[in-house]
Amino acid sequence: MEQIDIRVRMGLRIKELRADANLSQDKLAYAIDISRSYLAEVETGKRNVSIVNIERICNGLGVSMDEFFSGELFDH
Repeated sequence: MEQIDIRVRMGLRIKELRADANLSQDKLAYAIDISRSYLAEVETGKRNVSIVNIERICNGLGVSMDEFFSGELFDH
């Protein structure tokens, strides 16, 4: 199986958890004080998200970083 770029995997995981939390990009971005356009670019793999922003996103989604990195997208 082909390895998906880490930026794309990060974005897919954020989008998945955001959908599970029933949050729009606008609501999540507002809650964690980042722009919606930045969040959209992270979700599509166009931006390289910092660990600081990953932590902010996790907090906004109500998940631990451990939980964020669990699952199919990060299994090797």
